[in-house]
Parts: sequence; C-alpha cells; structure tokens
Amino acid sequence: MLDETLLDAPDDLALADRRGLLRGAAEAGARVRTAARHAAEAGIADLRPEGRPRAVLVAGPGTAAAAVADLIGALAGSSAPVARLQPTGVAPAAGALRWALPGWAGSVDLLLLPTTDGSEPGLALLAEQAYRRGITVVAVAPKASPLAEAVNGSHGLFVPMAIAPNEAPDEYAESIAASPGALWALFTPLLALLDRVGLIEAPPEALEKVADRLDHAAERCGPAIATYGNPAKTLAAELADTLPLIWTEGYAAGPAGRRFAAVLAELAGLPALAAELPEALPAHGVLLAGDYAAGADPDDFFRDRVEEPQALRARVVLLRDRPTGGLTAAPAARELALGHETAISELEPEEGSDLESLAELLAVTDFAAVYLALTTQARTAR
Repeated sequence: MLDETLLDAPDDLALADRRGLLRGAAEAGARVRTAARHAAEAGIADLRPEGRPRAVLVAGPGTAAAAVADLIGALAGSSAPVARLQPTGVAPAAGALRWALPGWAGSVDLLLLPTTDGSEPGLALLAEQAYRRGITVVAVAPKASPLAEAVNGSHGLFVPMAIAPNEAPDEYAESIAASPGALWALFTPLLALLDRVGLIEAPPEALEKVADRLDHAAERCGPAIATYGNPAKTLAAELADTLPLIWTEGYAAGPAGRRFAAVLAELAGLPALAAELPEALPAHGVLLAGDYAAGADPDDFFRDRVEEPQALRARVVLLRDRPTGGLTAAPAARELALGHETAISELEPEEGSDLESLAELLAVTDFAAVYLALTTQARTAR
C-alpha cells in the first residue's frame, strides 16, 4: 500500500525527484510563455499563409510527441486530418529511429517535427525528403541540435525548444519525453503556428490564459499543499495499487486521458487503460466483473497472503470537459462502476475555453502521475 505520509513530506519528495519532474510540472505555465516568445521570435506571428494545409503530419519520438499529435488532432477537429508518423527501428535510440512519408503527402501538406532531443538522423532525413516534395516543415527542438541545422533556413522553419533557466541543454536532452515541461515546450509553438494557418484558435492572449491556468493548477497541486486539499495528491493516493480505467468525455478530455495512461506507465510503472465514453462501458465492463473487480477473490480465500503482492483492483477515473447539465454518459458510467462496487475518481475543469480546460486536465493528471512515480521510487528504495 502507498505510504501517504510521503505525499505530505515535501522535503522527501524533493529528494526523490532526481529527474526534476515536479519542477517540470510546476513550471509548465512559464514554459508556455517562453515557448510562445520563441515562436514569435522565429517569425510565426508574421506568417501570411495562403490557405489551410490539406493534412498535418507529426513525427517525433517519445510520449511527448505522441501527445502533441493527439492533442492537435483533437483541437483541429474536422479542419484537417492529423496523422502521427510512427517511428520504426531496432531500438528506441535517436540513431536507430526512422520515419517515412506517406505516398500521398505533397506540397499542400504540413510536417511538424517536435522532439526534445534533436539528434535523430531519421528526422533530418525526413525533413530532407519533405523539402524535395515541397512539403512545409516546422521543427521544435533544442537550439544547438543537428535537426536545427537541417531544418533552419530554406528547408523549413525552426523554433528553439523552451527550457528553464536552470536547465543545461545536455541535462534536458537526457530527461524522458514524458516530462510535463517537455510537452508544453513542444506543443505551444505548434499551437501558435496552427493558429496562423487557421486550423486552431490559439492567439497570443489565449496562450497567456493557458499559462495562467497552468500556474493556478500548480498552486493547487504543488508539493507544499496537503493531500486533503490537493487534487493531484488525492488522485495519486486513490490510484495507488489499482488498475486505473480512465474514462473520458468530451473531445479535449480524450487526449488528456490517453496521455495520463501513457505517463502513468512511463513515469510510475502503473498500467492503465483509457477509453472514451460511451464506448468505454462495453470495452471495460468485463474488467469490472472479472479478476480486477473490487469484490474478486482467488479460489483459496483462506491462504496466507502475507508474502504475496497485493492484487490490482480496478478504479474508474472519469475525466470530463463538458458541463454537467449537457448530454452525458456520466450517469451510466457511475451506475456501471458502482454496480460492481468499483470506486470512481472524477475530474472536471473549471469554466473556460477549450484550451484552458485541456490545460487544467493535463496539469492535474501530470502532477498525479509524478506523485505516484516519486512515492513508488521512495517505497522501492526502502
């Protein structure tokens, strides 16, 4: 079981946070402001596009790039199809990854290259291929990276990735792509770009509101705030030693839920399943009635379990970005979960724009994943 006293021990959390995950989550708002400034300095605000791209292609390694593609797809809606180019290779290393353009991609399409590394030869080759086909290329990567040299100038538009003042470039490159700061460093310049080409509404004032919402979430979810008043710590405590079933409602909540499942696995080593309502009910219903149900027991009920690891029990996490009074599958979700004696954690953002709601959902769930990761590391080290 999770030792909840660790959640309310900021000094112990800081000692366990060797990768700077809490700092990355807390500085998300500042990262948005820095990234927006970098985008403006790179000339994105001065772009005068002739029209919308036919399709948006996203290529990059790791959890952050996958989340960027998913988020852009949700926000763009029907404005243009968004597809992530999946990497191939023999290992998850920068030198081994390769990407390929689809055969239909051409001069009316847009290729985005978000990466926290920038040393991937495969991305440089992809940018060269795109240039030969006339595809517009925009990359967000560390300033002194090989990708910056490959894209900057006639081959495309390069935006330096925002890093915190106390982060050395080599230190940041070695951090995992699931870091909360990495997501916003890559995502923000692309939001500014897609606003200019007419796919997403994200003007400078909207990005400033996103930064303010992230700052507000950091104040509510920071390590100094006790668990009883901290939504991220509360969620982390509720999810410890469970199998989270992340059910989402609303187009912005969908990618937030999928990212939450990804970072729970990558940061905290906790498997989680994400699905959108109402399809989540038949997709996960059997899990609530099977071995992961709250009331499930193995055949030998009276055997000694002292030396056995605790079995995972399902817990539903309901993420929503729709008003309670609207058309919703939430009552059916609660009825199904409670009918199988399965507890529910619910998270719904405060009122605001779609981008603000998305930012709050991402911030709280990122903090929760970080707290689970740190308390798991501390427990393992004992």
